Amino acid sequence: MGGTLLEKVERQTRLAGHNRVAMLLFRLGDEQLFGINVFKVREVLRRPPMERMQGVHELIAGSCDYRGQTIAVIDLAAALGYAPLREVASAHLMVTEFNRSVQGFLVADLQRMVHCEGAAMAAPASVLGYGSRVNAVTRVDGALLAVVDVEHVLASIDTAPAELSAQVQREAATRSLAQRRVLVVDDSGIARRRLVNLFKQMDIDCVVAKDGREALDRLLELADGDPAGAIELVVSDIEMPRLDGYALTRAIREAPSLRRLKVVLHSSLSGMFNEAMIKEVKADRFVAKFQPDVLAQTVLELLPEAGPAAPAASTG
Repeated sequence: MGGTLLEKVERQTRLAGHNRVAMLLFRLGDEQLFGINVFKVREVLRRPPMERMQGVHELIAGSCDYRGQTIAVIDLAAALGYAPLREVASAHLMVTEFNRSVQGFLVADLQRMVHCEGAAMAAPASVLGYGSRVNAVTRVDGALLAVVDVEHVLASIDTAPAELSAQVQREAATRSLAQRRVLVVDDSGIARRRLVNLFKQMDIDCVVAKDGREALDRLLELADGDPAGAIELVVSDIEMPRLDGYALTRAIREAPSLRRLKVVLHSSLSGMFNEAMIKEVKADRFVAKFQPDVLAQTVLELLPEAGPAAPAASTG
């Protein structure tokens, strides 16, 4: 299935920027469907031989050789509250790339790839019991699909705080940033917290939104308010329910009151297609998650030196 999947990925790139996403569906132990953005998946394999690792997090099932590279294997079933798969010979290994790191996830079985409309995806209700490890739900052929927040799973294993280097903090301290406001847009709670913490280290005020639709509504609201509270720069995830980062950027560029905003797309998605899409939707930069110093330097470069920018003209 790995080769077939990789061959299809190129054809899915045309969906990017149109608020649609190609999802790879899988199960973890019962009939519940789970999904992950296909762009984050390198390959799908039968469960390979794994080496036990001592003293590691309980969700690490072991390590394995993947094309000459030793990677950690995470038991995604255990992470979502299902019976562990580390001893299940029929399990599959889903090799993924997040934040420029490669790791494997054990899943019970793979299903198929589907195209999901961003507008049809929504944050799960708390009564569904998914907690923070599912960041969106939708329906596929009438069945409930839960989109896994893999960043949250990875962050629960690697709990090291993302701190700015002393050099970047010193550079930020030389700028008058206390009155500057940045909008952080991300459907992952852990990603939002990391970004807010980063901007606190830079003495920059944050407004937070959980998806592109909420972000656009907030931007339009603030654009009509006091200029002193205006947003100057948007840092947005790409893959989000309701309105993704590409569609959000398009909307910002099409709105006369918003089009001068600086936009940084900040995502764990990998691949050269990002560069083309950044130009197409007219984002200012792309920064791969999670590189605190790189993102901070990008923000310092994009924020104007002399106080908040004047409100954009409302002409077409």
